[in-house]
Amino acid sequence: MTTATYNRFRGDLQTYFDRTAAKAWEQLTSDAPVSSIRAKVRAGRTEMRDTLLSWLPADMTGMRLLDAGCGTGALAVEAARRGAKVVAIDVARSLVKIARDRAPAALDIDWRVGDMLDPALGHFDHVVAMDSLIHYKPFDIVEVVRQLADRTGGSIAFTFAPQTPLLMAMLGMGRLFPRSDRSPAILPVRDRLLRTLIRSALPKARIGRDRRISASFYTSHALEVVTG
Repeated sequence: MTTATYNRFRGDLQTYFDRTAAKAWEQLTSDAPVSSIRAKVRAGRTEMRDTLLSWLPADMTGMRLLDAGCGTGALAVEAARRGAKVVAIDVARSLVKIARDRAPAALDIDWRVGDMLDPALGHFDHVVAMDSLIHYKPFDIVEVVRQLADRTGGSIAFTFAPQTPLLMAMLGMGRLFPRSDRSPAILPVRDRLLRTLIRSALPKARIGRDRRISASFYTSHALEVVTG
């Protein structure tokens, strides 16, 4: 069961990407020239994606991976190249279209538009949710992880926005993106609180690796929850 705030924030994200920011994110996630601010965001996102991929097996033949909030698909493509059967889902139809158009047709990727928590997606060996939960409150994040854990046999790796003085200052100044295409509010979360909530909600799981990446205008913290 999802909460009212989860559904509202998910709807805000869909509206933002499909009506406002698809072209900006298509450019950000390509090799096209961008402003210095966006270049730093791009570099930070690349480093985070590489980190999450490094937590997955090098050979994923026969494994199922859920890319929860796949965006324009870079992580899904790399996982499929390792042999994984990937379900890549996002709330934004515009981003999924970009991802599908970019991906090599030979790769085993099931591109979908919808909710990452849909039980019809089935069971997975691993789940990755990169920067798709940074707009949600701590209890919503934990509920997402809890529901995904019920259908995940190996690990869930996700990112959240850490509550740091630098990030809070940048959010306060509205400098993460130009005003014309600023995303829905990023909600910083205290690392200790999130870990406590996860341990309470998933007593049979354990918290594994973590890494924080702070690249000027990009700040994100990755956390691994081992489910099996």
